[in-house]
Amino acid sequence: MSAFWRVVWIVARKDLAIEARSRELLNTTIFFALSCVIVFSVSFVGEGGDGRALGDAAAGILWVAIAFSGTLALGRTFERERYGDTLRALLLAPGARAAVYIGKLVGIVALLLFGTVGFATVGTLFAAMLARARSRDVLLPILLYPVTIPVMIAGVRGTAALLAAEPQLDMARLWVMMLLSFDVVFVTLSLWTFEALMTE
Repeated sequence: MSAFWRVVWIVARKDLAIEARSRELLNTTIFFALSCVIVFSVSFVGEGGDGRALGDAAAGILWVAIAFSGTLALGRTFERERYGDTLRALLLAPGARAAVYIGKLVGIVALLLFGTVGFATVGTLFAAMLARARSRDVLLPILLYPVTIPVMIAGVRGTAALLAAEPQLDMARLWVMMLLSFDVVFVTLSLWTFEALMTE
């Protein structure tokens, strides 16, 4: 295993081990996602009272839950590193800073059960950028949602195509390819800018 991937593994393993002990992010995000799904499902129930969500609302409900619960988890991604100057130690440790970023990204994608790489990629970058900001909890959604709109739209449309009465596999495949394209662009840009953003 190369030094780069060893750093990725160490950072991701650290985050997942801490989360396995505390279950802080997992419990909070699952509870929040379920709350969103329940609230929106009740809101969009058809007039006939048959319990079926109207039209493409089911896909929208799923992705709203992903976005909101994902933002909740991303806001805490670098929170632990703020205490005891752990973030400074991570950045001073031998190894590429991109490996630190990839390690944090792997950790957050593993924690976001239904998370997408595109959403987690941009969110991890912004969470790192705002780690020292006082109003990071307010700034994260303001920065994250406009940038991830293409991912959300592709996710909603692809999910809607799969959940249709007659699944539209060709349309779903098109939206998945768009999601993969966004993921590649977001990962590339995030790796390119992470070191500059984290340089003091």
